[in-house]
Amino acid sequence: MRAAGGSDWKLWPASAALALFFVLPLGYFLVVSFWRLRSYKLVPTFTLDNYALVFAEYSGALAFTLALALVVAAVSTVLGFAIAYMARFRAGRWGQVILFVVLVTLFGGYLVKIFAWKTILGTNGVLNNALMALGIVSEPVSALLYSPLAVVITLVHFLLPFTVLPIYGSLRGVADTPLAAARDLGAGNMRVLRDMVLPQCQAGIFAAFAIAFLISVGDYVTPRLVGGPDSTMVGNFVESQFVNRLNAPVGSALSYTMLAISMVVLFGFRAGLRAMLGPR
Repeated sequence: MRAAGGSDWKLWPASAALALFFVLPLGYFLVVSFWRLRSYKLVPTFTLDNYALVFAEYSGALAFTLALALVVAAVSTVLGFAIAYMARFRAGRWGQVILFVVLVTLFGGYLVKIFAWKTILGTNGVLNNALMALGIVSEPVSALLYSPLAVVITLVHFLLPFTVLPIYGSLRGVADTPLAAARDLGAGNMRVLRDMVLPQCQAGIFAAFAIAFLISVGDYVTPRLVGGPDSTMVGNFVESQFVNRLNAPVGSALSYTMLAISMVVLFGFRAGLRAMLGPR
């Protein structure tokens, strides 16, 4: 007991950093979201007008951001599971090479990946040139860039390593012997996957989905650089409220509204995952 109690001091620096850089700012902006702004000055008066304004003016942006983030999270999680499953069960000794490649992609800068996709999807980009060379199109397809599709492609590319790693970590805990025994008893690969593999890697699937969804729902750089005017997300409006309008109360209310919706989505996804695969 003494050793356990004496080691508590080692947690103090991490706890202090968490409180200082995470808990306190979150608490401050939560309080600010209920204040008023008058002549560009914060007035500490309780009001719900900021949240009413959010739902009145930004409901469309909230819905669009939620839909796009769900698409990105779903695609990233499915692709991440496929890559992790191949590396764990199908690739043999090449599985470590696949994992290494996934890790290496993490060192590529976020903006580098965005500008790379701008080069690929642009009217004079690699993809359009290839389509024209093959005779599929007669002129460049302008809809590839500055569209929601470009945002989805860019975010999926960026988030894929973050979905592969937690799923692969969960798959590492799946023993090979029960899987081989199930196949010997006549179970097909799909049944083994559904009844044995997926239930044992729920935590990794949920972590992958949550990471992809939360990063997507709060992103504002990608829609600005590759999304165009029809792909404005909540993050862009939050940035505008804080930077351009200096309206911290509305910006905070918009942030917390999106955060609350995101928590509901994640709890719903978790419940649906347990309902389909069973409790763990």
